[in-house]
Amino acid sequence: MTDIHTQFIDTSQLRIGMFVYLDMGWMEHPFPVSNFRISHQEQIDKIRSLGLERIRYAPAKSDPEPEPAAIAEAPKEVAAESPAAKAARERRELLASQAASLQHCEKQFSHAAQTFRSIHEQMHAQPGTARELAEQLIEGFLGDILTEDEAAIRLLSEKAGEKTSLHAINVVVISLLLGKALGLGKADMLHLGIGALLHDLGKMMLPDRLRWVDEHFNHSEKQLFQEHVAHGVQLARKLGLPAPVQLLIGQHHEYFDGSGYPSHASGDRLNLPSRILSLVNYYDNLCNPANPALAITPHEALSQIFTQYKARFHAPTMTAFIRMMGIYPPGSVVQLTDERFAMVVSVNSSRPIKPRVVIHDVSVPREEALVINLEHEPHLGIHKSLKPLQLPKAAFDYLSPRKRLCYFFERGLELSPERGGDV
Repeated sequence: MTDIHTQFIDTSQLRIGMFVYLDMGWMEHPFPVSNFRISHQEQIDKIRSLGLERIRYAPAKSDPEPEPAAIAEAPKEVAAESPAAKAARERRELLASQAASLQHCEKQFSHAAQTFRSIHEQMHAQPGTARELAEQLIEGFLGDILTEDEAAIRLLSEKAGEKTSLHAINVVVISLLLGKALGLGKADMLHLGIGALLHDLGKMMLPDRLRWVDEHFNHSEKQLFQEHVAHGVQLARKLGLPAPVQLLIGQHHEYFDGSGYPSHASGDRLNLPSRILSLVNYYDNLCNPANPALAITPHEALSQIFTQYKARFHAPTMTAFIRMMGIYPPGSVVQLTDERFAMVVSVNSSRPIKPRVVIHDVSVPREEALVINLEHEPHLGIHKSLKPLQLPKAAFDYLSPRKRLCYFFERGLELSPERGGDV
């Protein structure tokens, strides 16, 4: 599959037949999905009523009606744009588009985090409302994920999430993308998303000091911590969640070889959604542990899962997960084949070997660094993965490796044919 080449257009120029993208929360517009082909004037009127000056559209997916004949005007002489001016303008446009894409992802993540907190606040007093919020959030995710040909896993800035919601939303995003890659149906995807969002619900019933597993827990403390699974199932019943979601919450620490807890379920006793959730949950806990000092890089986490804990996970599920995340998942710090340092910020699930990176370049201010698609750089690749502390100080400050990894998905990736990279 190829990336979707999109460009911005003024809403005053919208026409029937254009395929458009609404880069806003699914609760902020009246349409069932966030990207679609305009089929009638009423849709154009609704888009304009949203107060947006410009939106994205995909020329390759559009078949617009011809523009009304314009009043003929005498041709005006236009000064030719110099190559330098053209390059500067194109760079400004790429930077603006890049910033808008990241801002959109972080806005969506912030909305999800706010919804997650509302669920926690209302689950005891208004369990029905809490359940509806969870369903609406996941249905919104699916409205985007299932209508896109492909989605890229995007690294966000650390400001996007705090400890509790960050883990839950990371697990939701990666689980749903993996579920799609493995061909789950929509009903299973909905259950998987809700189960992933609420898998740690039972930790609310634990004392504060036991809500995050600690390597120094004694035997009794470990047992108390593991009871969060049973508490989570009880709360799921109180919320009236479907049986498949209750099962997911009950099995999110079970492993294919029977070494998990609380029931030591194994093999066929774990359905595909449970296999997905336990794997993704394990991965994110390696990258985002309670103690940030114990965090390992995404590359190390994948390597550890594959080499040390392969038996814990269903082989086809693990293979699909590694293929989707890429050898160097978002958040990985790497050295390129030309010896420059870079950080992986986005991986396209269908082409994971050549991710998108931000490169340390002393000639470019950090805030003006473009995301480079290595797929379109035939003479440039990744030489090796590094730990953040292995970076020289200047590269560390420039790339700003994340202490906590925060993921979302991005849609309608933009391609610049002149430059050969997307943002």
